[in-house]
Amino acid sequence: MNKSELIDNIASVAGISKAAAGRALDATTASITTALKKGDLVTLIGFGTFYVGKREARNGRNPRTGATIKINAANSPKFRAGKSLKDAVN
Repeated sequence: MNKSELIDNIASVAGISKAAAGRALDATTASITTALKKGDLVTLIGFGTFYVGKREARNGRNPRTGATIKINAANSPKFRAGKSLKDAVN
């Protein structure tokens, strides 16, 4: 399912226009992004939790040359599925 299909589904289930569903989806993703930038958790009970994982700096290897390279530390957005979501897909 891509974004436009998700918007169509939201609009039909909620009984709102596609434009309103698109704005709601954009506002949701923007709010989650803003919270993660601050380092907050976003927990949707029954669905799951969005959080920021930290990756330490490490050494890697360039596959073309075999040279050792330094990979910088980075923050990575992650998602942990909640029990209801896990149960729904099993």
